[in-house]
Amino acid sequence: MVEDLSAALHPVIEAAGLELVDVELRSGVLQVTVDRAGGVDLAALTEANRAVSAVLDELDPLPGRYSLEVSSPGLERPLRTPSHFARAVGSTVTVKTRPQVPGERRLRGTLRSADDEGFELAVEGVEVPVRLAYGDIDKARTVFEWGGGQAGAGSGGRAADKTEKRKQVATP
Repeated sequence: MVEDLSAALHPVIEAAGLELVDVELRSGVLQVTVDRAGGVDLAALTEANRAVSAVLDELDPLPGRYSLEVSSPGLERPLRTPSHFARAVGSTVTVKTRPQVPGERRLRGTLRSADDEGFELAVEGVEVPVRLAYGDIDKARTVFEWGGGQAGAGSGGRAADKTEKRKQVATP
């Protein structure tokens, strides 16, 4: 059902100049996650919400009552699909593996590569990168790091520059 909804919503989200990142149905809430280069603002989310609502009213794909949430992925983005992982290459991520996977269940490191079958993670404190299949993963998400390579990504590094300047100010 979610795949069908994604296919139906993709054209209207794209027409709004956005990318459909994820569609998820949980506990009576249909969550539609959208993004675009530079991030999304309230006006873009409002437009996307109206477009998605119109499609859902026309298709009536869900029986009963549900709530619709249209939002951005946020700073710490869930990674569910191979395209999510591919977009996050170079980022710090946390991964929780399924119980049957040997080794540590919780891993943190830099996502080195991703393909259709799985990904490679350079785990902190481990010399050899870890290769995991998507089926081995219970949960994965990016990690926002203050002052790191991602902190000033949307502001051209200004946030990190201001932090450095504040650190250099002498106190009486």
